[in-house]
Amino acid sequence: MRGNYSRVLRIGCRALLQDARVYPLSRQYGTVSVAPSQPITTPPSAFQNALEAEGPRNNWTRGEIQEIYETPLMQLAFASGTVHRKFHNPSSIQMCTLMNIKTGGCSEDCSYCAQSSRYKTGLKASKMVTVDSVLEAARIAKDNGSTRFCMGAAWRDMRGRKTNLKNIKEMVNGVKGMGMEVCVTLGMIDLEQAKELKEAGLTAYNHNVDTSREFYPSVISTRSYDERLQTIANVREAGLNVCTGGILGLGEKKKDHVGLIHTVATLPAHPESFPVNTLVPIKGTPLGENEPSPFDATLRTIATARMVMPRTIIRLAAGRTTLSEEQQVLCFMAGANAVFTGEKMLTTACNGWDEDRVIFEKWGLRPMQSFEVEALRELVSSPVPQPSVESRAAIQSASATT
Repeated sequence: MRGNYSRVLRIGCRALLQDARVYPLSRQYGTVSVAPSQPITTPPSAFQNALEAEGPRNNWTRGEIQEIYETPLMQLAFASGTVHRKFHNPSSIQMCTLMNIKTGGCSEDCSYCAQSSRYKTGLKASKMVTVDSVLEAARIAKDNGSTRFCMGAAWRDMRGRKTNLKNIKEMVNGVKGMGMEVCVTLGMIDLEQAKELKEAGLTAYNHNVDTSREFYPSVISTRSYDERLQTIANVREAGLNVCTGGILGLGEKKKDHVGLIHTVATLPAHPESFPVNTLVPIKGTPLGENEPSPFDATLRTIATARMVMPRTIIRLAAGRTTLSEEQQVLCFMAGANAVFTGEKMLTTACNGWDEDRVIFEKWGLRPMQSFEVEALRELVSSPVPQPSVESRAAIQSASATT
């Protein structure tokens, strides 16, 4: 009896599914039915366009990004993972190590930063480290699997820092000579400085926009949003890769996550990498008592960024230590494919190489090779060779005789 009931239930469900089609509306007048001659169609949604895209686009509207961001989270994460697998190797994670080459004493008033001279955080300012110490740190990072080495200096800009720039160029050249990708974050730079760094062998320059244009003045007053965008433009014009992202947990709203993504996704070219930081509250800073940013905000931001910037590297940056192993893996599944790893991340804690090895081995992940993404982009973007006139004639002739 149970078997017959199950069979009837399956048949009934199948019939319901087959009948679950969209029919055009019809109106009946007496015995005459009047129906539209053409079925009613609606244009594809922004979500569907992103899911089916064959390449990047930079004309996203804020409304389109908001639609994607507000998609139910399970559906959004699954879709972003699908896009991720279309454009990237899903098992390949870029391992980056960040070194602070000049600590503290910065004149800026970034409300989240321990290195600002305006706040009493207990951090002691120091001069720039030596070239040899940087190269030794890079060797250790490389031996532990990192393929990208990043250097950060706490100051507003590079004006009047010719000696420092000379030493940084030597650091860049030395790290590049190890076969590693090299990134620096040195505050605002002009076009000529960017070109000098490019000539020294620099791969990428990091300059985060931090948040949406609207919320930005609540966080920083000493550097404008447009000044940040100008530095990014200088970096791009010099031929360097752009690394720019934001910070979650500054006190912003969901609309500011949308605004952040809209800013970077509508640049003339998408950034090569998009770091997603979550605030690490530092006692003594204006945001030192902020509540932790919820994990779903991180996952939504990563998934939305992957949907609208399919070729960009998305990096789990500051705050990764607060995520469980499973949360990190969910981020990887949704489109994140880079991490900061090592002994420290500027002034905050960082997940270590040994910890990442365990996760990678358990979940079938592997460290990305240096310049792997650039090689993949060239392969994907290369036009498919078209057969010559002679080849096409031979194909047609062979077809005619079979």
